[in-house]
Amino acid sequence: MSDDLIVTEQRVVEFYGDSLSAVRVEDGRIYVSFSQVCEALGVDTRTQRRRLQEHDILSDGLAQGTLPPPGGPQRMYLMRVDLVPLWLAGIRAGAVREELRAKLLRFQREAATVLWEAFQEGRLTTADPADLFAGASPESVQAYQLAQAVLHLARNQILLEQRLSGRIEAVESRLETVEEALTPASRYVTPDQASQISQAVKAVALAIGKKSGRNEFGAVYGELYRKFGITSYKELPARRFEEAMKFLTEWHETVTDSPLPF
Repeated sequence: MSDDLIVTEQRVVEFYGDSLSAVRVEDGRIYVSFSQVCEALGVDTRTQRRRLQEHDILSDGLAQGTLPPPGGPQRMYLMRVDLVPLWLAGIRAGAVREELRAKLLRFQREAATVLWEAFQEGRLTTADPADLFAGASPESVQAYQLAQAVLHLARNQILLEQRLSGRIEAVESRLETVEEALTPASRYVTPDQASQISQAVKAVALAIGKKSGRNEFGAVYGELYRKFGITSYKELPARRFEEAMKFLTEWHETVTDSPLPF
């Protein structure tokens, strides 16, 4: 199994109602979150990972990489998309729940292509348009150009909405900062809640440290502080306690494939 992929680009790809994190790495290859595919199909992540690691071909496509923000850097297993069909072909329809069997077939047939195309700037092929137009009817060329125009319009609309959303979030963040500055200390997490956060950070740091061979406590605390805009976990607003625990729990599950040990 290869390791330590260098992620250069990340996209969230919608596939029949499931959101899949896909990345392009330094060598240009495309990978998808292994655990997200398993979750979408209702199959056991550990079992599938063990099966891939023992396979002569599929083991070459399973790797680990760190996905960039939002949500903070998260280390996870990734599967090379060109090997996804071979991997999923080994999962029998009878091995998944009945209501997921049609989804399994869609993943087997289409997922690799859809994930790859997500990084092709909207093109269904990397061929030069001049080559595509050769011998095509004027109607087909016009339809292609119209589709491209619609695609660019939709993309600009999405970017605009994201920018507007970012501005709204920035205003909300500033309001929260003012609100928290005027908030009495009793609105911070309780000592018991602070202890739970500390234990969760310890669990995440130890799990990451087992893989990196380094002391990761500072990195985990730093990411927690950055995400929630605080300088001490004891100063976390009480209303964000559940959000912080969810963040740390998901991080731990990403690293270990298991929930927090408490």
